[in-house]
Amino acid sequence: QVAVMESGGGLVQAGGSLRLSCTVSGVVFDDYGMAWFRQAPGKEREGFSCITWNGAETQYAESVQGRFSVSRDNSKNIVYLQMNNLKPEDTATNYCAAAKTCLADTVQGLDVWVDHWGQGTQVIVTS
Repeated sequence: QVAVMESGGGLVQAGGSLRLSCTVSGVVFDDYGMAWFRQAPGKEREGFSCITWNGAETQYAESVQGRFSVSRDNSKNIVYLQMNNLKPEDTATNYCAAAKTCLADTVQGLDVWVDHWGQGTQVIVTS
């Protein structure tokens, strides 16, 4: 049974940092690119980051470029999202997803390539 599980969300002040983790089981982890999506209150879910199966390439949405960094450790079946200089507009439920590819589309359009979704972890940024 496939399981994708995020952790590390929480409440943080603007300008602060959080690191999200996502563990994957039940699949061959390095068969997948790993993507991050988020859904802010009242908005649609959007992709904002992806890392290829071997970690060689990453993609970021403009809204997080330069502040967020994605990495992975294939020996541990885990992907990390380091979130720095957080802003109130980063408040959202963040979802980790195993995707067939990171490179076939823009990061915002990656949802069509997702095979497995996590349940989400909430990030709240206060001003």
